[in-house]
Amino acid sequence: MSNYFKVNEKCNGCLACVQNCPADALNSEDIDDKRTLFHNMTRCARCGNCWRVCPQEAIDFRFLLENKWDAVITLNLVRCKVCDEALYTINFGETLTGKLEAATEPLCPRHREAFSLLAKAHYFPGRSRPEKEK
Repeated sequence: MSNYFKVNEKCNGCLACVQNCPADALNSEDIDDKRTLFHNMTRCARCGNCWRVCPQEAIDFRFLLENKWDAVITLNLVRCKVCDEALYTINFGETLTGKLEAATEPLCPRHREAFSLLAKAHYFPGRSRPEKEK
């Protein structure tokens, strides 16, 4: 069911909206003893013609004009283990782990740098890090 195109109880299925939609965003289907109206938001031009031609005043056009966001999916987040900043979704982390073939520590850039400096100081106290062999 569309979140934008809404028809109220006054609809009698006359198909004036379907026949007069310039964008072919409305369609109908008769199966057995039922008529179903369909709306395709991708095709819809939000021109209001369906609303204007409806003899029953059954189309609640205001929903087509609302500037709202519909939730599509909700995913769990991984947060920095130090400051609790949102980093990425668990699903993204699993993808990343698979591609890197190693688990990553959940740290934001600021704390990743701090932990890196601590690790260097711990492994090489008072010395600079050894050069890589060529």
